[in-house]
Amino acid sequence: MAAQDPSSGADSPRRRSGLLRDQVQLVKKKDSDRYEIVPIQDPLSFEKGFFIVIRACQLLAQKNDGIILVGVAGPSGAGKTVFTEKVLSFMPSIAVITMDNYNDSSRIIDGNFDDPRLTDYDTLLENIHNLKAGKPAQVPIYDFKASSRVGYRTAEVPTSRIVIVEGIYALSERLRPLLDLRVSVTGGVHFDLVKRVLRDIQRAGQEPEEIIHQISETVYPMYKAFIEPDLQTAHIKIINKFNPFSGFQNPTYILKSTRAVTVDQIKAVVSEEHKETTEETYDIYLLPPGEDPEACQSYLRMRNRDGKYNLMFEEWVTDSPFIISPRITFEVSVRLLGGLMALGYTIATILKRSSHVFSDDRVCVKIDWLEQLNRKYVQVQGRDRLYVKYIAEQLGLDGSYVPRTYIEQIQLEKLVNDVMALPDDLKTKLSIDDDLVSSPKEALSRASADRRMKYLNRGISHSYSNQRDKNLSKLTKLAVNNRRFDGRTPESPAALANQFL
Repeated sequence: MAAQDPSSGADSPRRRSGLLRDQVQLVKKKDSDRYEIVPIQDPLSFEKGFFIVIRACQLLAQKNDGIILVGVAGPSGAGKTVFTEKVLSFMPSIAVITMDNYNDSSRIIDGNFDDPRLTDYDTLLENIHNLKAGKPAQVPIYDFKASSRVGYRTAEVPTSRIVIVEGIYALSERLRPLLDLRVSVTGGVHFDLVKRVLRDIQRAGQEPEEIIHQISETVYPMYKAFIEPDLQTAHIKIINKFNPFSGFQNPTYILKSTRAVTVDQIKAVVSEEHKETTEETYDIYLLPPGEDPEACQSYLRMRNRDGKYNLMFEEWVTDSPFIISPRITFEVSVRLLGGLMALGYTIATILKRSSHVFSDDRVCVKIDWLEQLNRKYVQVQGRDRLYVKYIAEQLGLDGSYVPRTYIEQIQLEKLVNDVMALPDDLKTKLSIDDDLVSSPKEALSRASADRRMKYLNRGISHSYSNQRDKNLSKLTKLAVNNRRFDGRTPESPAALANQFL
């Protein structure tokens, strides 16, 4: 399908049916003979955004003469460079200008590398105008560790005529009039923070706490004030939900149970050279800005153990009955908590755990006492999945595993308790009883269709119905958002809710 001008009856710029490439429509710029694309209102995934950008570049090159200038902007660490490199690998005939190379270290104020005044726009605009005029440009080279410009490289006019300008301010007011295509790339829940920390450790040799402090003091305020408004002008908005944990090597495999295990049983299965210790841990779970505390699966965790604080970026995965825990941990000071709260994080809960630990070089067995849950758990942890399973079986845990993290268990029990607060006759008719803490899905499935129909025929008071709907909505949301209760894809919200109707 060819791109359509407004005069040809173009469809609404909102989501269109058909092939992905057909979502791109062209329209003439005001007071210009050049074309741009009609903004796509719905945010796109990284992969879909990639194909849409490629398609848009191709169409713009067909319609417009001269250089096609593309701006790719987004917060620091969101994946702009990865996205641009992916486009470059697909279309090696394009040229890329990275705005980081236009830093002017003489303009740095209080170590703020995200201040828009740091950019040498005079050189950047001169380079862009040279390329547009068909002439090569002398692009600066910036050394981040030395914080200085160390030379120049020659950028030739690309044979494709497509030039990408990539940087946090690539959609700024000074560049927008020159751009044929505007693209924003933003990250997932902790993505920007994690990627920025990892990148700056490698690139600038900074300490994690120094980086995160810098983010809370300078990067985030600069983003809110100067970058976020520009991103709203993008033709194409991409949400990069790539997970930096997904490719981690050597994850920890965990089997967890509430079954009672004695110290002697544990000593009988670990090696004679094992170490026996006790530890007390306080985990501060931080809720990301805008997340629902009832169903959040992306908490940031700050751990206090033996007076030392660690910031933990985690992504829990369940391959039932295992909990798999890839993790990045940075040692920090407690003052960092204030910096994270300045970024919009809030304390959701503080989980206290007392543990009796038995560990050797292959496995770690813990007896945990959870104060909030008033309950003991036994955990078997290790890098070797089969060996962890073997030790758990030797302890007699087979068939009793709980494939949930402690914060998930607390969430779940709170919601089930909300349901338990319903009137006794309603709980009876819905077959709800106290052992429903295994999962929201099991809680939902206990509602017998026959009993539901009999009870609904009698009628339910309006107030009870409203409260029930709210509680069950929370359970449904948690079940749908969390694929880890039984290792299978949850049913749709409508199907889950229907079991209660």
